[in-house]
Amino acid sequence: MTALALVLVTLAGVPDTERESAAARLVSAGTRYALSALGPVTVSAAHFIAALIFLHTLPRAAFGEFSFLIIVSAFCLSFCGALFAPPIARDAGRPNGMAEAERHTLFKANAAFTAVAAVAVSLLLFFGGADPLLASIFGLYGGTMSARWFARCWTYADGRAARVLASDLAYSGTVTVGLFGLLFLHRVTVWSAAVALLIASSAGLAAFHRAFWRQQLQGIIVGQLKPFLLTWRELSSWAVLGVAMSEATVNAHAYLVTFISGPHAFALLAIGTLLMRPVSLVLAALPDMERPLMSRMIREGKTAGAFRIVKEFRTAAGAIWLGAVLLAGVLLLWFPSLIVKREYPLAEVAVVVSISAAIMALRAVRTPEAVLLQAAGEFRKLAGVGIWSGFISLGMTFMLLMMFGPLAALCGILTGDIVATERTFALWRIWKAEHA
Repeated sequence: MTALALVLVTLAGVPDTERESAAARLVSAGTRYALSALGPVTVSAAHFIAALIFLHTLPRAAFGEFSFLIIVSAFCLSFCGALFAPPIARDAGRPNGMAEAERHTLFKANAAFTAVAAVAVSLLLFFGGADPLLASIFGLYGGTMSARWFARCWTYADGRAARVLASDLAYSGTVTVGLFGLLFLHRVTVWSAAVALLIASSAGLAAFHRAFWRQQLQGIIVGQLKPFLLTWRELSSWAVLGVAMSEATVNAHAYLVTFISGPHAFALLAIGTLLMRPVSLVLAALPDMERPLMSRMIREGKTAGAFRIVKEFRTAAGAIWLGAVLLAGVLLLWFPSLIVKREYPLAEVAVVVSISAAIMALRAVRTPEAVLLQAAGEFRKLAGVGIWSGFISLGMTFMLLMMFGPLAALCGILTGDIVATERTFALWRIWKAEHA
């Protein structure tokens, strides 16, 4: 690995006197990103396999329901990260760590959020057309995945990256084995698939260290929610508002198309989401590891180190995006039957994938800067970006959906992402000029 790094830095034109240190930094960054990206990539692969199985075995409306579930669950994960990652990153960086009472409060808040997430996912899927009992199973899945995401954030900050990887592997492995088992037995139904996802999310949650579970139990018993209100006002409220408006920017089409045109119509748009899933997962997972590092470097005055992480982050995100685009191109050109059935027009699928790839490229470009601004505490300004782009996405998506149908509605999301990217970089340039 070190020899390869030396070759790469030599080819990059690094001076002789700096090559060894540059190679060491390259190896360190490569190891860090490989470890942090491996888990999300396996989860992405499991979701990709699951989606292919659902696509080929379930009715189009059922595939749309599962695709909507994945999007709603991902929103819960982003909400969870916005709610808990800022206080975790701040308090974990203190010389004496987090106070016991604060830790209990945080775990109590996590338990409350898990319950709220479960109910919210159930209601959204029910109003999206799912059977009430099926929507309840979906809700349990969403709640369990939210609890697992909190555990990831906490465990990363606690320096147990290997345990996070174990959880990701447990979840993805259980999803894959369970669904292939159902496929082999010819028992893939909406109900069996929903139960398989719930079991997998529980397996991923169970993989965390017993110390985490001990703290979670203590938090439920002795923790107080009231002190979390101060954290909410100081840190989390603006981050959550930013995430909520970012969800409007990113996934307005999923909610509007599902609620207005039904899951059957959303199924076509979901294929683009499916093929770009590796990028979205990596962009959701990497900040949980990089944000605490950036926060500590900014606090210590090492802004150059924080800027370097931004570049490394973008390189990793760009590599994942390029791989996803190449895979999508290969599948559409030479193996289209693997991802589409006859009821999905191939030309429309290609348009959806192209627009989705452009959207994910914009997100891969702006996310590293956005994460650094979060680490610097610029939540209010980022929320302002989200508000503008969110309203534009909602308005454009609704207008295009009503005028031209679900396929055109995706361009509303692209418009919102263009605005979000431009405004994020405007904030970044101002902050960098003030702190460089």
